[in-house]
Amino acid sequence: MRKFSSFEWVPDFARGHVKEMRVRWALEEAGLPYREMRLTQEEKAGAPYLQLQPFGQVPCFEDGEVSMFESGAIVLRIAEQSEALMPRDAQGRARTMSWVFAALNSVEPEVAHLAAIDLFHEGEEWARLRRPGAVENVLHRLRQLAGWLGDRDYLEDRFTAGDLMMTTVLREVRQEEVLVQFPTLRAYRERCEARPAFRQALADHLAIYAQAAE
Repeated sequence: MRKFSSFEWVPDFARGHVKEMRVRWALEEAGLPYREMRLTQEEKAGAPYLQLQPFGQVPCFEDGEVSMFESGAIVLRIAEQSEALMPRDAQGRARTMSWVFAALNSVEPEVAHLAAIDLFHEGEEWARLRRPGAVENVLHRLRQLAGWLGDRDYLEDRFTAGDLMMTTVLREVRQEEVLVQFPTLRAYRERCEARPAFRQALADHLAIYAQAAE
């Protein structure tokens, strides 16, 4: 049985955005059964969990054959087992892997930097000075992404794990002054979020915190 770790509690701003969502969504798209390992704040810092995930983060993943961590690597592992997430031909596989890494390496660092400024450092002088440059870096990457997407529905000729990863990155762009400039990217994100597998994954993810609040 495949299993992955999730946090028993996270702050409100993180709900719907924890990176185990990527794994949960991938498993739903692939139609593969799974179960969760829900961690308390104490458990994530404990020695047993650090043997699975050295940084005390989520997700880690086990499937009876491998034990691994880092959401991008896990999604690729799942994609290898499901044509729903990765074509079987060599070129299709290569393009899927390229887009997974593009989401993580070319787009996410700029998005995450701006998000950190707005979420954790609002009002600080250095953040006020740095924010215009951070916004421009995000705009630059999104212009490039929008230029590639054009009038396509997906990054390639069908939905793949690359779209899954890119959508989770675009969901972190919460600044309206940025989003309003890219209607095609907003439509692309909404198209991917409308997939039944995403809706199920999000509902199950949010249910964790609804249960914790009871």
